[in-house]
Amino acid sequence: MPAKRRRSSAAQPSQYTVIKVRLHPSQEQTELLEKTFGCCRYLWNQMLADVQEFYAATDIHYIPTPARYKRSAPFLAEVDSQALCAVHQNLRKAFLDFFRAPNTFGYPQFKTKKAQKDSFTVYCRPYRTGPSIVLTADGIRMPKLGQIPATLHRKPSEDWQLRSVTVSKTRSGKYFGAIVFQRPTAVPVPIVPTQERTLGLNHAFRHFYVDSNGMCAEAPQWLEASRKKLARMQQKLSRMQRGSKNYAEQAQKIRLMHEQIANQRRDFIHKESRRIANAWDAVCVRDTDLIKLSQTAKGVNVMDSGFGMFRECLRYKLAQQGKQYIVVGRYAPTAKTCHACGAVYEGLSDRDRQWACPHCGAQLCREVNAAQNIRDWGLQQYYQQNSETGAFSAV
Repeated sequence: MPAKRRRSSAAQPSQYTVIKVRLHPSQEQTELLEKTFGCCRYLWNQMLADVQEFYAATDIHYIPTPARYKRSAPFLAEVDSQALCAVHQNLRKAFLDFFRAPNTFGYPQFKTKKAQKDSFTVYCRPYRTGPSIVLTADGIRMPKLGQIPATLHRKPSEDWQLRSVTVSKTRSGKYFGAIVFQRPTAVPVPIVPTQERTLGLNHAFRHFYVDSNGMCAEAPQWLEASRKKLARMQQKLSRMQRGSKNYAEQAQKIRLMHEQIANQRRDFIHKESRRIANAWDAVCVRDTDLIKLSQTAKGVNVMDSGFGMFRECLRYKLAQQGKQYIVVGRYAPTAKTCHACGAVYEGLSDRDRQWACPHCGAQLCREVNAAQNIRDWGLQQYYQQNSETGAFSAV
C-alpha cells in the first residue's frame, strides 16, 4: 500500500504558472545584472562560434560546457554560474528545435547588444541550507544578487514550488522577473460542445473580431488614443537633431509609450479572452496566416491588433476548463459560402461587405456569415474526429 500511494502521488498531474513582477534593484545590483547580461551574451556567442568551428573541422555537433571558458574569461566567475548553465541549456534546446523543424525555428543566431531586451535565467536548486531562490514578502532573494525589492501583485499558494526566475530588461530600462512555479492541478472533465454553447470567431480588418451572433469587438478607445499620441511623438522626434539631448529624451518617451501600448493591448486581450472562455463551452476560429495576411493587406496593420496572442490566450484558457478550442483550416471558403443554403459564390470580391446569395437570395453580412460557417464547420469537424476515435461510443 505505501508503494501504491507513492506512485499515485508521483503521477499527480501538474502544470507551470508564471508570475511576472517588477524589480527595483539597487545601484550595486543593477551593475551585477548588467554584468550577467553581458556574460550570458558573451558565452552564447562563444559557444555558438565553437560549435560552428568544431562542426566544420570534424563534421560532429558538439556544444562545450561553460566551465571551459572560465579560464580564458575570468570575468565569468563574477556572475551566478546557474545563469551560465542556463545559456548552455538554451543553446542546446535551440539546436534541437532547429534539427526537429528547421523551417519553423531556424538556425541559432549570434546575439548583439542592440537586442530588444536582455535576459538571463536562474534555476532554483535545493541545498542543505535551503533553496537557492526564495520569494519573500517584498522581493526575491537570488544567488550573488541578494534581496532584490519587487512589486508583488500576486502571491503563490503554499503548494506551489518555485522552479526558476528569468530576469529581463526592457528598452526603457525597466527590470522584470518572470517567476516560474510548478503546482498540482486536477485534470478537467471534457465538455462536449453544442451549437447553442459554441461561438465562432472571424478575424476582420475593420473590427478586432466578429462572432457568429453578429457581435463586433472593437479595440478600446484609450488604446487608439495612445496610438495617435505615439504618432505625434514620432513626428516630433523626426524634427530633432539625431544625437542631441532632446533627441535622447524624446526617444526614451517613445520607448515608454510603446510599452504602455503593449500593456494596454495585452490587458484587453486577456480580459476579452477570459470573458469568452467563461461564457462559452467551445470556440471555433480559423487558422488564418496573419504574417502572410499582413504582407498582402494594404493600409492595415494586421500584426498590431494582437489577434494571434488572442487566439493563444483563448486556447489555454479553454483547455484549463475542459472546454474545446476548434481550429478550422485556413483555406476553407468561409466568406464565400452561404450559411443558409451552403452554396459557394466564387464571384464575391474582397471589397463586398454585404452580398446576396445568387442561389437562395439570402442577404448576408460577410463577417457574420464567415463566423457562422466557422462555428458550424468547426463543430462538424469536432464530432467527426471524436466519432472516428470512439470518444462518443459510450454516449
